Amino acid sequence: MEAYRPVKRGDLFLVRQAMHPVEFKVVETDPQPYCIVAPDTIIHCEGEPVRREDEEKMDEVGYDDIGGCRRQMAQIREMIELPLRHPTLFKTLGVKPPRGVLLYGPPGSGKTLIARAVANETGAFFFLINGPEIMSKMAGESESNLRKAFEEAEANAPAIIFIDEIDSIAPKREKANGEVERRIVSQMLTLMDGLKQRASVVVIGATNRPNSIDPALRRFGRFDREIDIGVPDENGRLEIFRIHTRNMKLGDDVDPLAIAKETHGFVGADMAALCTEAAMQCIREKMDLIDIEGDSIDAEVLASLAVSQDHFRHALGNSNPSSLRETVVEVPNVTWDDIGGLEGVKSELQEMVQYPIEHPEKFERFGMSPSRGVLFYGPPGCGKTLLAKAVANECQANFISVKGPELLTMWFGESESNVRDVFEKARAAAPCVLFFDELDSIATTRGGSAGDGGGAADRVINQMLTEIDGVGSKKNVFIIGATNRPDIIDPAILRPGRLDQLLFIPMPDFESRLSVLRATLRKSPVAADVDLEYIATATDKFTGADLTEICQRAAKLGIREQIQREIERERLREANAEQGLDAMEDDDGEDEVYEITKAHFEEAVRASRRSVSDKDLNQYDGFAAKLSQSRAAITSTGSSLANFAFPDRPAGIGGGGAAAA
Repeated sequence: MEAYRPVKRGDLFLVRQAMHPVEFKVVETDPQPYCIVAPDTIIHCEGEPVRREDEEKMDEVGYDDIGGCRRQMAQIREMIELPLRHPTLFKTLGVKPPRGVLLYGPPGSGKTLIARAVANETGAFFFLINGPEIMSKMAGESESNLRKAFEEAEANAPAIIFIDEIDSIAPKREKANGEVERRIVSQMLTLMDGLKQRASVVVIGATNRPNSIDPALRRFGRFDREIDIGVPDENGRLEIFRIHTRNMKLGDDVDPLAIAKETHGFVGADMAALCTEAAMQCIREKMDLIDIEGDSIDAEVLASLAVSQDHFRHALGNSNPSSLRETVVEVPNVTWDDIGGLEGVKSELQEMVQYPIEHPEKFERFGMSPSRGVLFYGPPGCGKTLLAKAVANECQANFISVKGPELLTMWFGESESNVRDVFEKARAAAPCVLFFDELDSIATTRGGSAGDGGGAADRVINQMLTEIDGVGSKKNVFIIGATNRPDIIDPAILRPGRLDQLLFIPMPDFESRLSVLRATLRKSPVAADVDLEYIATATDKFTGADLTEICQRAAKLGIREQIQREIERERLREANAEQGLDAMEDDDGEDEVYEITKAHFEEAVRASRRSVSDKDLNQYDGFAAKLSQSRAAITSTGSSLANFAFPDRPAGIGGGGAAAA
């Protein structure tokens, strides 16, 4: 017996008998609204037990359980509800009612849920066919299973036939491996054509891969309408979050708007997983008060449970959009404050990336589409990768990092397929920053790579060019490339409309070096007499990575010294204990302040080295000058446009608007 548990109308509780527990549902309490189930509670059973199937029907989904796809739901109701509820509308107009609807979209976006909700709301007979289930090794049995499903649906009209994972039973016939798949596709076409005009049967298909379905199924008269159940936007995520949390016990500090903003790329299933993970974190915090082996949980513990904003933050840290699980997708925790110097580059990046994501209405008002991408080039260790992470974090976008060589494989056509997949994932997780590190490894100038396996590198570049052009302006995907060799990158990638913004990440100057040192050491205990400005002056031509290495070396020296002191102190304490001396005078070492001292920095600077030589620096400066010249506006006659200005005209002449006084 679940003793001393407060129950209300609708709650379930167990009574443990000798053989098995019996489950009871509370239909009424006296007094209202709560009562306590105690060990001496007498339970009178009247009538027959309730069938669990009937009980579960009360939990069926409806339109109220679906969020984030209002536009699609309006289309679905129009295409499915009208033919089922009011077939006379179509008869009056003399047209055939729609036969089928194909729902496609990423896994977890709610395709199956929508089909069940429509069936429940219309009261139609719902026949579910899971694609692989109708397959049989016996000849002709697979087609027979499909025929039986359609016959049963027609006999129970109005009916909805829902075929989940339809791509598994209706692939393109020319690509089907066996004869069975071809016969099933043919049977499917015959059955959909054979549905009586006013049989009040609608077929709904669901798939994640609409382009792998046989084209004959996608024509008018079969699947009349294809509806994209895509990744929800911020408002859609807010709706879904409220649906999943309406029965949850939430703390007062939970901010649904903030959670909806931070869950870019999440579909309905991901939002459900997020809520479950937050609830699990809430339970974990109370695990010391819960006896796992006990029969019941104390009522006070249950009353104290509530999911807070911190629990959701923890869940967000452990959750990724399901469509991107196989890709390293994260919102990085690098901020502008973590990057020392590069103030000019930071402001340019804010304009290029943050403005289009945070102020899209301004771009619409000025009739301008935002820039698609940027190329970082410069010496290694100057912060190119760190900048890309900071950009993604500052505009709260997802971040997909792609190492150039990872895309290349030995199989014909697979490298291009990898490029396509990466861009598809970025679009699904929009707003997203897609970062190509070591871009020169996959985007070298075409035609110059002899013996590369049948022009595989050229095909990869061609695929990249088409994908960058195909990134619709409505999809907030921003591409960042980083390279140390801008001279060998194909010029087509750098033309306007692709990676048209070229940002040279230079060697840090004095102010930048000082900023790097401060940013690196901001969480470290540095002695007050350490002069970081002097270190910045002495480390001319050092990269940000070199300076970070100096700080790490100094910190390691400090850690080593502290460990050696503790070992020495322990040895001294043991020696004193053996001699019977009082060890109290040693205890003042416990209050010793841990710091990185001048001596540690002096030794670290002496052991440091530059990673970029003068020869390399001259080469990078040459790259920068060459690229800026190639971008300079020089006309064919050689005249420079650097001093371009409109001629002065008297007021009222010309096509422009009048200037305001």
